[in-house]
Amino acid sequence: MMRPTNTARTPDGKALPRFTQDEDLRSLMIIITVRGMRTHFPLRVFTLAGAMALALSVSACGGPTDASSAASGGGQTAATSDSQTAAAPSEKPMEVSDVDPRAAIAYDGGIQIVDTADGTVVADIEKDGFLRLNPAGDGRHVLVSSSAGFEVLDLGMIVKPHGDHNHYYTTTPGLTGSVIEADKPGHVVTNAGKTAVFDDGTGTVTMFELAALEDGRLDAEELTTFQTENPHHGVAVPLASGSVLVTEGTEDERHTVHERKADGSIGAESTDCPGVHGEATAQGEDVVSFGCTNGSVVFRDGQFHKVPVPEEYQRSGNQFGSHDSPYVLTDYKTVEPVDGAEPEHPTKVGIINTADATTTTLDLGSSYWFRSFGRGVAGEGVVLTYDGRLNIIDTASAAVTKQVDVVTPWTENENWQEPGPNVKTAGDFAYVTDPATQKLHLVQISTGSLLSSLDLSVVPNEMTVIDAELRH
Repeated sequence: MMRPTNTARTPDGKALPRFTQDEDLRSLMIIITVRGMRTHFPLRVFTLAGAMALALSVSACGGPTDASSAASGGGQTAATSDSQTAAAPSEKPMEVSDVDPRAAIAYDGGIQIVDTADGTVVADIEKDGFLRLNPAGDGRHVLVSSSAGFEVLDLGMIVKPHGDHNHYYTTTPGLTGSVIEADKPGHVVTNAGKTAVFDDGTGTVTMFELAALEDGRLDAEELTTFQTENPHHGVAVPLASGSVLVTEGTEDERHTVHERKADGSIGAESTDCPGVHGEATAQGEDVVSFGCTNGSVVFRDGQFHKVPVPEEYQRSGNQFGSHDSPYVLTDYKTVEPVDGAEPEHPTKVGIINTADATTTTLDLGSSYWFRSFGRGVAGEGVVLTYDGRLNIIDTASAAVTKQVDVVTPWTENENWQEPGPNVKTAGDFAYVTDPATQKLHLVQISTGSLLSSLDLSVVPNEMTVIDAELRH
């Protein structure tokens, strides 16, 4: 298999063009300045501010000892994980020529860390229970939702910028022993250099700066917490302004999203978001969309804007955004659930234009589920449907531009916790699991090419993919 972070090739070994579309000189110069002359896939297009911030973080050039401060620690925040494999606090990272994206794949009995270049199992961590996997946002760690709370999992990839190039290191993946305690660990959201986690069991929001994860630990002094009025299935989104958008409600009813300012006071508020669930950030300063059951609501320019829909009931509870696009991709349900009735399996998806708070729909002709979605590096939408096809969507025109046959035809399980196909994207690549065949497929989004199919030794369930050079 070719390496997606290096020169992309077709399955027969032919090199793909490094640039599939013209790029302006300014973006090209920024890529070269930050990454040297490596010009890997996927392309990174940095803002000038982002490039300057990265330049300020450059450390002195040296051998593996330069990354020793980034080795995972064995400390804990509130509890100790029951993992049989933990990153060694004294392990010296090994310098390598490059690091490929790694997939963390949960299965019945544990988590495997898989090198997406060749399918090598880098680590196999035994752990019981249904495990959910959430990117921590720093390009290295994953937050594992377990019975203990949010446990920190180190994927063992380290990138150290140095002027016009990077240094790369690896260390043994494993649970670091650090955990944010939670009765019912829920949503994890990264934005504006911070990650916020929501405890549905207590209504507690906990936040940390991404830099706090450099040592693999989240100590008490590195965490900021506040309490919502009541426990509920909620979400919090940190903003660049220092405020936090957070839901309010109860276990039985929720319809409010408001801006909680740094001093604890309430700014803008919307109470017209019944069943609020699902969020996505979009292009612009502090632009966020939330799903409701009467059309979504968008926070933009410091205010909430209701997205009108023609249906009386319209739920978009799963939302997927891109900081390079004003459009948010969503599911699109129009049948209110009734106890005992067959769940809705829609074929339409929604596309919200956050710039004017409008929505359009696109019928894919085949159903999907909440793990079917992703976004490409150029803002493309990605949706895997029951017919086994990965649909690549131009969100600006609301049109399917490519379809790729990826997995065997499938249908959604009655129990959502049972294994089903899972889509994750990183840069210009979509990673798709097929539990029926125990495969991990790699698709290049910009070309619509199926690049490789890797054999897995377990039946995959939850998955996340981390590219160390892509950070929030």
